[in-house]
Amino acid sequence: MAKLIEPHIGVDRPALIDEDGETSFAELNTRANRLINAWRAMGLNAGDVIAVYAGNCREYYEIMVAAGHTGLIYVPVNWHFTAEELAYVIDNAEAKLLIADARFADNARAAIDRKETPTLRRCIALRGTIEGFDDYEAFLTAGADIEPDAQTLGGPMFYTSGTTGRPKGVRSTRDTTGQSVEALQMMSGGLSAMLGIPSDGTTLLCGPVYHSAQWAFSMLPLLAGSTVVSRHRFDPAETLTLIDAHRVTNAHLVPTQFHRLLRLDDDIKQRFSGKSLVAVWHGAAPCPPEVKRRMIEWWGPVVHEYYGSTEGSIVTTVRAEEWLSKPGTVGKPSPLVEVRIVKEDGTLAGVGEAGQIYVKNRMGTDFQYHKEPEKTAAAHIEPGVFTFGDIGYLDDDGYLFMSDRKIDMIISGGVNIYPAEIEAVLMTHPAVQDAAVFGIPNDEFGEEVKAAVQLRPGHSASAAVAEALITHCRAHLAGYKAPKSIDFVADMPRHETGKLYKRILRDAYWQGTGRNI
Repeated sequence: MAKLIEPHIGVDRPALIDEDGETSFAELNTRANRLINAWRAMGLNAGDVIAVYAGNCREYYEIMVAAGHTGLIYVPVNWHFTAEELAYVIDNAEAKLLIADARFADNARAAIDRKETPTLRRCIALRGTIEGFDDYEAFLTAGADIEPDAQTLGGPMFYTSGTTGRPKGVRSTRDTTGQSVEALQMMSGGLSAMLGIPSDGTTLLCGPVYHSAQWAFSMLPLLAGSTVVSRHRFDPAETLTLIDAHRVTNAHLVPTQFHRLLRLDDDIKQRFSGKSLVAVWHGAAPCPPEVKRRMIEWWGPVVHEYYGSTEGSIVTTVRAEEWLSKPGTVGKPSPLVEVRIVKEDGTLAGVGEAGQIYVKNRMGTDFQYHKEPEKTAAAHIEPGVFTFGDIGYLDDDGYLFMSDRKIDMIISGGVNIYPAEIEAVLMTHPAVQDAAVFGIPNDEFGEEVKAAVQLRPGHSASAAVAEALITHCRAHLAGYKAPKSIDFVADMPRHETGKLYKRILRDAYWQGTGRNI
């Protein structure tokens, strides 16, 4: 895969470093070549889909690099997903290959045993064994190490939780599958330049790579020539050690990680140098201004912010110095993006006037939800103009400020959680007559999941029933989606049409906090 290794990238430099070792750019090139040839030998062709259910590790990146150079669509599956959720994604994406981490063997095996994945041709186990799965290293080394011909562009399809139930795949309407791989090089170089990420630097990944932001802020720098140091789990003290030991130049963090870093003992913080840092980007969730101010005071003016989503990529950016002059802003739109603030009556809002935030990519790029035309249409007001569901306003200098969230979504620790999915599971419990799920304030995670439940006649509220409902949710959903607590109500505040007035339940928890999201 000579196109991966540009002349400026030293082939013997580390490309990937994790808890178990390192892989040079030359080794990454060889292993990706073998993967491509092995996939082609099993009959995978450009446009086919593979699913990856794994934790952060070096192999994950070689899978993505290989898929990106052979026209495959790869689905990074949330490793917190239950077997039920995993099976759904495999089936919905029509994946032909599953590569699963042995750390999650029970769920991977259980997903296959559900017999709900008819498109799967083969299953491969990574870093260990899973009953009935082939071994990853054996599969890879069986592939020829010759340079594959006819290399074409592939890419990811991320699944986001849905406002009305199951996770949904996000695909660009400008499908680049099958195009020249040079387009990937241009994308990675362009992003690195826009974000001030040095092409010969070192990237730290300390969040899940199945998340589109963590992917973009690590995979694309890798393709531009950056070494990627990854960890499966975030540890604040270890993060400081890694930054200094590997001379990390750039990283992506979320506000919850800022909280944990700031809570470290003073002696640990004082040992941290951080002199190598050039750009630390954060997004995915609102960051309290005081928390961000403290991070800038500690790490210097390298803590920058962006606003975006899986659907719309990066919309706005703001550097540390700018933010200090306009605290609370999420930045100005990038040159490639137009931001519109639309009021309830459909007219454009004026300066300082709040409305729903809509985005248009000036290059014509748009998105669609995989096999979900109605949900795609609901996110658009016209072709190419879409919303993430947030409320905000533009000031007289063109800086965007967030003020609320319109869609029924919870952001906890930088992760999007959609109440409808949890409500649907609660309603399957025999004790539940009605359910409402919403976010309440949490100092560390921003929000946490709260459920209000109306019980069926014959069932009484108790701590035991609350625990049983939470356990029921955990059996069907990833653990982070399960309610942390449950309120029991005699009647849900519904209109006679059936519309739930969820704010009546939610607002009491936000009074006096000084924020809405």
